[in-house]
Amino acid sequence: MPVKVSVVIPVYNPGKYIDPCIDSLLRQTLPAGEFEVLFVNDGSTDDTRERLEKLAGEHPHFRVITIPNSGWPGKPRNIGVDEAKGEYVQFVDQDDHLASDALRRLYEMGRRNGSDIVIGKVASNFRGVPHGVFKKNREKCTLRDAPLYDSLTPHKMFRTEFLRKNGIAYPEGKRRLEDQLYMMEAYFPAEVVSILGDYTCYFYSRRDDGKNAGSTRIVPADYYGNLREVLDVVVANTEPGEFRDLLLRRFYRVEMLSRLSEPAVVKYQPDFFNQMCDAIAPLAHDFMGDGVHDGLGPLLRIRSSLLRRDDREGLLRIARFAGSVKAAARLEEFVWQPDGRAAVTVTARLVQGEDETPVKLLRRGDRYFLHPDNGGGQLAEDELLDVTDDLDGFSAELSLRNRETAVEWPCPATFTRQIEDLGDGSCEVVLHGSGHVSSEAVQGRGRVSRGFWDVWVPLRGLGLVRKARLGADRAPGVDADCLPASLGSPARAVIPYFTDPHGNLTLDVARRSKKLATYLADRPVMRTPGRRTELRLELFTTAATAVSDVRLVLSRPGETDSPVHTLRTSLHPTGGRAHITVPARASGVTPGAWNLAVRLDGEKGPALDLCEVTIAEGGRIEVDPKLPEVQAELMAAVATKRRKATLRRALRAVGGPIVRRLPPQSRKRARRLAARLTG
Repeated sequence: MPVKVSVVIPVYNPGKYIDPCIDSLLRQTLPAGEFEVLFVNDGSTDDTRERLEKLAGEHPHFRVITIPNSGWPGKPRNIGVDEAKGEYVQFVDQDDHLASDALRRLYEMGRRNGSDIVIGKVASNFRGVPHGVFKKNREKCTLRDAPLYDSLTPHKMFRTEFLRKNGIAYPEGKRRLEDQLYMMEAYFPAEVVSILGDYTCYFYSRRDDGKNAGSTRIVPADYYGNLREVLDVVVANTEPGEFRDLLLRRFYRVEMLSRLSEPAVVKYQPDFFNQMCDAIAPLAHDFMGDGVHDGLGPLLRIRSSLLRRDDREGLLRIARFAGSVKAAARLEEFVWQPDGRAAVTVTARLVQGEDETPVKLLRRGDRYFLHPDNGGGQLAEDELLDVTDDLDGFSAELSLRNRETAVEWPCPATFTRQIEDLGDGSCEVVLHGSGHVSSEAVQGRGRVSRGFWDVWVPLRGLGLVRKARLGADRAPGVDADCLPASLGSPARAVIPYFTDPHGNLTLDVARRSKKLATYLADRPVMRTPGRRTELRLELFTTAATAVSDVRLVLSRPGETDSPVHTLRTSLHPTGGRAHITVPARASGVTPGAWNLAVRLDGEKGPALDLCEVTIAEGGRIEVDPKLPEVQAELMAAVATKRRKATLRRALRAVGGPIVRRLPPQSRKRARRLAARLTG
């Protein structure tokens, strides 16, 4: 069988940190006969070779290639590509791992599009992730119409023949930025690049010994000598103009100005800071012209101007100010919607300092400037920066992030910008937004995984990107509206809660640790009128919430050692809440007063007290009449819906076979009549 994918993994003394990688490769859904794993052992001095060769003996699609130590991943990757039998090559690092369906999905996307490169969504618990690249699936794109330049790590799937035909190979030996050089040399000739944005394929994992690749301190002269090679590739493959400036601006922002920015720059030793400036300035002079400079955000333009005139104290001053700036978000509303999404209303702004005062603008006529009072006077009067044309750059988003896996999903949201007056000619930019948070359907895919999902608000403005957790600052009444929910089929608990001690909003999905009983304990229980008693809980449901079996528990009030009886019943969605049917009788239970509770969190979970009941002669259950009743209007509407649902089922069962035998026109008339009867 032809090999579809060759997974190439450079290996050097990985120890325990390779275990998740190996486990993820053994769990791939792509059949073992359709992919191979090439461990290129770069002269490990521990037991790596023996361990991997034993693994290869147990799994025929694993191979081990051992070479003399080269000291860097470049040569092992090149050897892996040379040895690869697969139609595609996937690079993986030894301390990272793949999702179980990654190879299959990436290969299928590449094959159907004839892709030269396929980029899978990534997650990381320690390094930055270019979330903008993965906002949507892109079947076919190129460097000119997608922000590929924001994704310059090599952990992607490449068409093997594409790499060989174009002579794309790693520089060998110790050096920095070899990944960026490799990727830029690959992106320019790539005719089709595909992006899989709705499935997290690749996970970067922080090592507890701090020895992840790229974690060592840079040597400025060497680092920026290597960056010059990357910039030479950009210049060699572009003409002067906007596209070249766009690409160069990425490297100016990320590799140059960001290293002269907070938080790192204010911690540099003076000698190292001077080395950084001495190494960066020549590149800025040679590559970063006015077209690059003018497209930067406001604070980056200040940094660029300071670098151009070699004002090193000014760079530190701006970094101290920008280091005090953060995003602040206020949760104004949280309301569950009938489709199972939570509608949220948010206000967001940039603030500074421990007291979170607004980042102020100065209004002069119809122009706006960065106020010199910002940062406690860090900005000089003669450095007033006109930001009028940058106000449209203020934006915010809404996202869900898994606290444990670092998987992040964007949520649909719309924000509008408003300039609000602060008095004395000062003002601030405030973003007002509304969006939806959902555990059941994100970015066109299915349900999110079990776990803690934190709600974040990323905010952009003045050339800064800051992220705020949502919820610590919230409007009165929000807590009461954050009902626990039972959603989907099969039904699972989704519990919005505010963390202790910070008070940030998190969704506990599928009982990661929170229990429904705990979050329903202080909420009211109501009873329905009529002969068939149901108890209505403040547990949000939708029409799509599956009916689930639960256990009722009868115990004697105040008697801990008395017998406990359990009754089976169902929890079902009714009018946006969960209803529990109270059985008419409890056989074998002694008449008298009993306490009724329900287990919503499994047999070992806590029971939720519901109400007192009386067991009459014959086991008849009588619910406490003092329990508040559900509004009659609501129950009348529920009864109408139930009757119509029953009628629809009856018509389908009895009339369906008859209607299907009718001529087409008669079938249409019969179905219209049925629709009128059932509403």
